[in-house]
Amino acid sequence: MPPQLVETSAGVGPTWDLFADLTDLFHYPFMQHAFLAGTLVAVVAGALGYFMVLRRQSFAGHTLANVGFAGAAGAALIGQPPVVGLLVFGLAAALGIGWLSERAGEGSGSGQWRQDIAVGTVLAFSLGLGLLFERLSSSYAGGVYAILFGAALGVSERDITVIAITTGIALVALVFVGRPLLFASLDPLVAGARGVPVRALSYVFLALLAFAVAQAVQVVGVLLIFSLLVTPGATAQQLTTRPGRAIAFSVALALVFTWVGLTIAYYTPYPVGFFITSCAFVTYVVVRLARLGVSAVGRNSRRGGADGTPAEALASLERVGQ
Repeated sequence: MPPQLVETSAGVGPTWDLFADLTDLFHYPFMQHAFLAGTLVAVVAGALGYFMVLRRQSFAGHTLANVGFAGAAGAALIGQPPVVGLLVFGLAAALGIGWLSERAGEGSGSGQWRQDIAVGTVLAFSLGLGLLFERLSSSYAGGVYAILFGAALGVSERDITVIAITTGIALVALVFVGRPLLFASLDPLVAGARGVPVRALSYVFLALLAFAVAQAVQVVGVLLIFSLLVTPGATAQQLTTRPGRAIAFSVALALVFTWVGLTIAYYTPYPVGFFITSCAFVTYVVVRLARLGVSAVGRNSRRGGADGTPAEALASLERVGQ
């Protein structure tokens, strides 16, 4: 039985006529803006998310998202677009995390432990600051909700302009630092010994991550940021150990999650963020279970015995460089 037309928030449900559905989907400017902004966000989040997962800096990405809440509330306090506050506070927090990590490292302890302390410190301060700004700006509940959970269907042309500029900056920077960043992410000690500026790259990456967070918050919000920054990259690493392919997979997955989420949300009264995060979660679980099943059948049957470790990704990088 063909699906019946049902009343939704958009007014009509999907039919068997795919062309008519697509025409209806992109008929309204708010959906055009949502897809354009979502595409830009997904490309940057997918590319940088791979490096974030590889460098084990998911906690830092989550913290930068929470810093974004303070930035957006602060921007509302002075009458500026939220994305401006997201970028300014995100970049400041990125520099702060890098600086505090170095200061904590003047004693002893592992690098990851030192950075966790710095990230936790910035996170605690930013949450308190965001609460203060929100109270001073007397933001209405809908504005706070949009910051926390995203407002993809409310993206304006001015927001798209800012997102497009930050996308261009982030992608150009990533092209220039991508190869040394990959080397420094896989083996920082060897990279440093070969003259790679590991410390400077750490600052650059955190700044780029702040750009990605500022963009992704526009679509999925502070509390759902992992759906675009973590899950595509983590899923891609389960699919291949080759860095180039993994980045391509991560970007493709982020795009699919975003497009599918926006499409389903158009025909239902439910939020976009729910569908994006659900698609990302289900995909990761399926890929993870499939890989575990293959491993159970026999690890030796897999090509090269790849187990998704950073060491094998480094070996792949060295082969590319030869």
